[in-house]
Amino acid sequence: MKNFIIFGASKGLGEAFVKGLPEKGDRVWIVSRTRPHILDVEDDIQKYWIEADLAKSDASDLIANAAHDITIDVLIYNVGIWESKGFREDYDFEQDDPAEIANIININVTSAITCIQNLLPNLKQSDNAKIFLIGSTAGLEHNDFTQVSFAASKFGLRGVGNALREHVKQYQIGVTCINPGEIATQIPLEDGVEKVLATHKGTQIPLQDIVSLVKCVMNLSKASCVKEINMPAMLDTNA
Repeated sequence: MKNFIIFGASKGLGEAFVKGLPEKGDRVWIVSRTRPHILDVEDDIQKYWIEADLAKSDASDLIANAAHDITIDVLIYNVGIWESKGFREDYDFEQDDPAEIANIININVTSAITCIQNLLPNLKQSDNAKIFLIGSTAGLEHNDFTQVSFAASKFGLRGVGNALREHVKQYQIGVTCINPGEIATQIPLEDGVEKVLATHKGTQIPLQDIVSLVKCVMNLSKASCVKEINMPAMLDTNA
């Protein structure tokens, strides 16, 4: 039996993790600001909701208190907000609101640090704990993204992973940063890979591929260390 805690799991990729990673008898704690619809799905997975707004300074303490006596085997920080006009043709970095810039860095980076810091006691209790940080190809070198704050936050998340990995090595906890390109989050997991391939022609990644990747790494022994995986879509022009 595995215990998961998945951040940002009310929709999209996070919801796909809840649907695709746990097996019968596993337990999942879902961290999100809004109530996840997947709580209403009846299956063999025990699901619990931790209501938290990661923009608030007390979020990490709230989450840690909710999970205070739980052994965590898999932690997935699947959180990433971007500029309100980001990824649009009319986006202009020079028009970014300083408050929005601070919020992007806070949620994408600072919250990742403080939440993981507070949950390390839970992870240490596991025989083979894994931490996954979901980054982006925007956080890699040699791309043409112009969303400065979002790109900086995803570069920063890689730095979090590098230093955290060194800290938890003594406990044999794995830390993997996955940097995907554009993901077809608008096509639910249950609709299948073929629908994504037919719709996006190799320009977006099926949710199933990311889920399969995480499942592979989380099932490796604690002797293996998978540091970072870069995963652009095959025909991603930004990669």
